[in-house]
Amino acid sequence: MRTTVFLGGGRITAALLAGLRLAKYPARLVVYDHHPGKLRELKRVYGVLTERVLKRAVAEADLLIIAVRPGSISGLLQEIGQLRRPVIAVSLAAGVPLSFLRRRLGPPVRWARAMPSPVCRSGKGLTALSFARDFPLATQRQVRSLFARVGPVLEIPEKQFDVFTVTYSCSHGYHALANLAAAAEKLGLDRKTALVAAAHALADGIAAWREGDILLGALLHEAATPGGIAATVMKSMERGGYNKVVARGLSAGLSLARKNAERAQASAENRFPSRKRRTPR
Repeated sequence: MRTTVFLGGGRITAALLAGLRLAKYPARLVVYDHHPGKLRELKRVYGVLTERVLKRAVAEADLLIIAVRPGSISGLLQEIGQLRRPVIAVSLAAGVPLSFLRRRLGPPVRWARAMPSPVCRSGKGLTALSFARDFPLATQRQVRSLFARVGPVLEIPEKQFDVFTVTYSCSHGYHALANLAAAAEKLGLDRKTALVAAAHALADGIAAWREGDILLGALLHEAATPGGIAATVMKSMERGGYNKVVARGLSAGLSLARKNAERAQASAENRFPSRKRRTPR
């Protein structure tokens, strides 16, 4: 990809730029945003080129990364208008399906969806990819290669995309770390020691599972001796509704992802009202 253009200069764009710079990504990087302050900061920190005129940014792109909020995507695609040359577009908008994107900006644009993690700034962020049926195989490899520079890539069917989105977020780890450390502080650990202990419980335990070949159930059995302290802690958490709380949280996120698609469609219908057929007299 000779020129990669990001439409939107928010948090995930900044994280991807950090990871790509770390990986010494060779392509020309351009960022479009209508906030000049964001562009100045991204140019200062990551040395990217910036553009405040949308059509000029799109005209430069061999690969477009659509990094705006789901509620803004319909308006953005309307501003872009019809393209007359082949362009590869990758949407990061949570919940907005490929079918909608293709209706709003169809051929010669080829669409994919990606869901990168903010952890990509360190080169270790997991990214999910899903490609439209007509997406060229050679170009699929190029898109995978870009995201592989910032961490592992997992290609999944689009029907699984929203559930993946609510499950894979690094916010789960940060949230669990914050709560586990806070509970330990209340019981008497100082802040630094509480964070070290909680980080080991989460990160090192998961790393042991990822790097080994032992089943998760066997690791749980090994770590929590029946009748011991760890087993007592887990049973108490389960009695308190831990499993149900996690399931309820994921369900709430999935509901919002589906609403994003409905809102994008409603926004598009408001911008592109269907023409009513006149009844012959």
